Amino acid sequence: MQEEAHADWLKWMKEEYIPAMLDTGKFTKALMTKVLSKEPMGGITYSVQYTAESMAYLKTFYVEDHANMVAKTTIFKGKIVEFSTELQVMDEQ
Repeated sequence: MQEEAHADWLKWMKEEYIPAMLDTGKFTKALMTKVLSKEPMGGITYSVQYTAESMAYLKTFYVEDHANMVAKTTIFKGKIVEFSTELQVMDEQ
């Protein structure tokens, strides 16, 4: 993420994007973390994880909500790099 976009993006994520993701009804919680290790390319890196009750909820999100949520990120086009990864919880202690 370009550092000049950082404050605006962080505020937007907390106040708009994450609440909108949760408002889809497909996720039970969101966890936002900041990566503390230095990235070789510089910039500031975050991870946002959304928890779905099942793969069915996630698939429904992709069909019903994904395109709309991706469209919301265009306000930061060229200033952020984003990607999605699906994770399966194997153990929680």
